[in-house]
Amino acid sequence: QVQLVESGGGLVQAGGSLRLSCAASGRTFRIYAMGWFRQAPGKEREFVARILWSGESTYYADSVKGRFTISRDNAKNEVYLQMNSLKPEDTAVYYCATQSSSLSSRSPLGYDYWGQGTQVTVSS
Repeated sequence: QVQLVESGGGLVQAGGSLRLSCAASGRTFRIYAMGWFRQAPGKEREFVARILWSGESTYYADSVKGRFTISRDNAKNEVYLQMNSLKPEDTAVYYCATQSSSLSSRSPLGYDYWGQGTQVTVSS
């Protein structure tokens, strides 16, 4: 199993920035990629960004491209989501998740383990 703990959420004004962190522990050698998802009240969980555990490949939802940056620190088993130019529509609970297969996936169904989530609220 892999355990994930997110941190870094909070309340920020529109145009501001936040940096989310996700610490992984357990069987991290099984991780192929990690992703960030978000879920706003009354909406489905949606893909935000994905990074391979090795290599430089990153993937983003169109809605965050150019504003969010996903990165990782393999030595610390941590993944980050730097969020700039935040908008009220970015308000959601943000989750990190692990993927053990090489299938490229923007669906939550393609991910194996999930953190508990961290709330991000952007005020207008």
